[in-house]
Amino acid sequence: MKDSLKVGDVFSLAYVVPREKTVPYLYPESSEYRIMPEVFATGFMVGLLEWCCIEALRPHLDDGEGSLGTFVSTSHCAPTPPGMMVTVTAVCEEIKDGNNVFWSVVARDEVEIIAEGRHGRHVIDSGRFDARVRRKAEKLRAKPTDQEMVA
Repeated sequence: MKDSLKVGDVFSLAYVVPREKTVPYLYPESSEYRIMPEVFATGFMVGLLEWCCIEALRPHLDDGEGSLGTFVSTSHCAPTPPGMMVTVTAVCEEIKDGNNVFWSVVARDEVEIIAEGRHGRHVIDSGRFDARVRRKAEKLRAKPTDQEMVA
């Protein structure tokens, strides 16, 4: 990671909430989710907080680097109906060991604050990480199936 990111740096991301990012769409196979109100789902909101931090960090990464979310602690304190714009602001709070970045995050819709919290991202070598995932997937493929174990 480049040394250009500094504690106190601020980044914002705006997003208009579509109907498909409301609670009934989070896990459509869940009958409980399907009957809940059509408001911005907490799961999608957390993803938006992460997205903001990903974009904030991206210009500071070297070629071949990426980042992974490692920590999320947030409130979700107000509902947002579809069609409203949500603006997330991330402030770099801490850079630890040169590759762990922690952000203070606040999300506001057009009326009020809807979320506040903290998010951590770990800078990774993308090629090395992809190789690790492939090795793990190969272990799954190498594992005998239930049918093979019975035969």
